[in-house]
Amino acid sequence: MKITILQTDIEWSLPLQNAQKAEALISSAPPSDVYVLPEMWSTGFATQARGIAESDDQSLQWMRRTARRTGSAICGSVSIVWGDSHRNRHYFVRPDGTYDFYDKHHLFRHGGEDREYESGDKRTIAEWQGMRFLLLTCYDLRFPLWCRYREDYDAIIVVANWPKNRMNAWHILLRARAIENQCYVIGANRVGRDPYCQYTGHSVIIDPKGFTVSGGATEGETIVSGEISLEEVQSFREKFEVLKDRDNYTL
Repeated sequence: MKITILQTDIEWSLPLQNAQKAEALISSAPPSDVYVLPEMWSTGFATQARGIAESDDQSLQWMRRTARRTGSAICGSVSIVWGDSHRNRHYFVRPDGTYDFYDKHHLFRHGGEDREYESGDKRTIAEWQGMRFLLLTCYDLRFPLWCRYREDYDAIIVVANWPKNRMNAWHILLRARAIENQCYVIGANRVGRDPYCQYTGHSVIIDPKGFTVSGGATEGETIVSGEISLEEVQSFREKFEVLKDRDNYTL
C-alpha cells in the first residue's frame, strides 16, 4: 500500500487556499492509496475556535470530492462547530464517500485547546484495502495507553501541528509507538508559522521495527511517500511475539 503525506504550510483560517495547496501537492505526487494531511489542515491550529471552526462541512466535502477523484482514501483533522462547543475531528474518507471520524481525546491544555473544544471519548479504527488504521491527533501521541494495540489495528496515523521546539519528542514518540505496538506509524506534520508557533515538518513513515520507511527530516512544503505492507506487520508480530507479554492494563 502506498502512503503519501501532504506536508503543507497552512494559511491561517483560509480553507479554500489550503485545499488548493493540498491539491497541488497531490498533483505532484505519485498515485497513492492514502493521502494524509496535517491536523486542522484547513485553518491552522485554532485553539480560539470561534469564527474559525467550520459549521458547513466544506472541508469534509472537499475531502470526499478529492477521494472520489483520485480513487484514494484521504485523511486529516478539521476544526468544526459541535453544538455549543467545538471538536477537533480527524476524518478518514474513502473514494465511495463513506468515512470514519475520530474526535481528539487528549486536548492540548498547554495551548488552551481544552477551553473551547470538547474531548472525544472513543478510539476509531478505519479500515481500507485490508489495512486497519488507528486514528490519532497530535497530543494523543504522548499517551501510550490510549495508543495501545488491542488486537485491532496494523498502522497508526498521527496528524499534527507539532512545533519546532518540541521536534525531539516528535521523533522519539513516533518511533516508540511503532516499536511498542509492532505497527507502522504515519506522522503527518505541517510547516510554516501560525500566530503562536513555528513548524518544521519532519513528517515520516516508520515501520514496525522502528526504522524509517520515508521522510523524517524534510522541512519544506512537500510530499513524503512510502510503501507499507500488511504482510510485514503480521509476519513480524508472529515471529517476535512481544505483544503476548504486554501488561493487561485497560482504560
